[in-house]
Amino acid sequence: MKKLFTSESVTEGHPDKVCDLISDSVLDAMLEQDPNSRVACETCANGNFVLVMGEVTSNAVVDVEKIVRDTIRKIGYTKEEYGFNADTCEVKVMLKKQSADIALGVNNSLEEKNGEGLGEGAGDQGIIFGYACNETESYLPAPIYYAHKLAERLTAVRKEEILTYLRPDGKSQVTVEYDGDKVKRIDAIVVSTQHDDNVEHDQIEKDIVENVVKAVIPAELLDENTKYYINPTGRFVIGGPAGDSGLTGRKIIVDTYGGYAPHGGGAFSGKDPTKVDRSAAYMMRKIAKDIVKAGLAEKCLIQVAYAIGVAKPVSVFVDTYGTNKISNEEIVDKILREYDMTPKGIITSLDLRKPIYKETTNYGHLGKENLPWEK
Repeated sequence: MKKLFTSESVTEGHPDKVCDLISDSVLDAMLEQDPNSRVACETCANGNFVLVMGEVTSNAVVDVEKIVRDTIRKIGYTKEEYGFNADTCEVKVMLKKQSADIALGVNNSLEEKNGEGLGEGAGDQGIIFGYACNETESYLPAPIYYAHKLAERLTAVRKEEILTYLRPDGKSQVTVEYDGDKVKRIDAIVVSTQHDDNVEHDQIEKDIVENVVKAVIPAELLDENTKYYINPTGRFVIGGPAGDSGLTGRKIIVDTYGGYAPHGGGAFSGKDPTKVDRSAAYMMRKIAKDIVKAGLAEKCLIQVAYAIGVAKPVSVFVDTYGTNKISNEEIVDKILREYDMTPKGIITSLDLRKPIYKETTNYGHLGKENLPWEK
């Protein structure tokens, strides 16, 4: 049976991703000095203005404004003509201490108080999903896998000055045609890239197809019927926070599975690992991937749920979409035996108190082999 599925990705210059990277950069800076830092850092940006806000409890002393400017500069917003500039933007910092009520449950879980010795409780209630499938080498669904590849390549040709007229903002979108559950071909590709004012659309279209699309998409997935939409509006000069406001945590589907699998209730960036929105999502991805790699199923979805201040998940659910080699109940039993899914257990097993979070921000938090939950 033929079906089409589409996922999107964005570059690091997208206004929401600018904010995600600032938040994760602040988090990393604090974890570097104090691995036990509690951080919930949110960033918003509009025009030539950046606001960093949230709740932090840490012994670290960091220059947040410097982090903001260094991050924006690294992304590539360094010219006044962009309307958003690392050196001239206004930066306002409003970080306060974590609520004592929240800290009460995180510091000592309900189980810890009852003498079970399970350490920290979950930093909030929440539902969290993990997913893996054998469609690609990274165990990600093909649409989001190739959308990330396009966005990453779009940034590379800009930073390597292969296409010198490109600016930092950009988006990609890939529509994959399936025959049943098997990837058959790519039906449509959309790439929108910010560019200098003096470049003709025909030139952009030709350059992007040759230097971006054909550089990362396997030739066998492209055919004479594949449709290309390159800067379909015809013009994309104004971009980044100068063109649209940005906000931490607004690209959650880009961060995970491109909509191919469900997403939990919370975003990732700017949150320390006591927040199960983030840490448990990484752990569930690891478990789902382990199950697929072990040959127990061809695809696997896991859902867990937590209660604030409680260490153990209140529920564990597995769906293998009929591809399982043993029963889903047996898989759940194996998960409960083999994996510690308490916040303390997740943090310890994945070594999450290290400043690794800037590496996660762009082109997906999942599927990168250098990250602990992918190994």
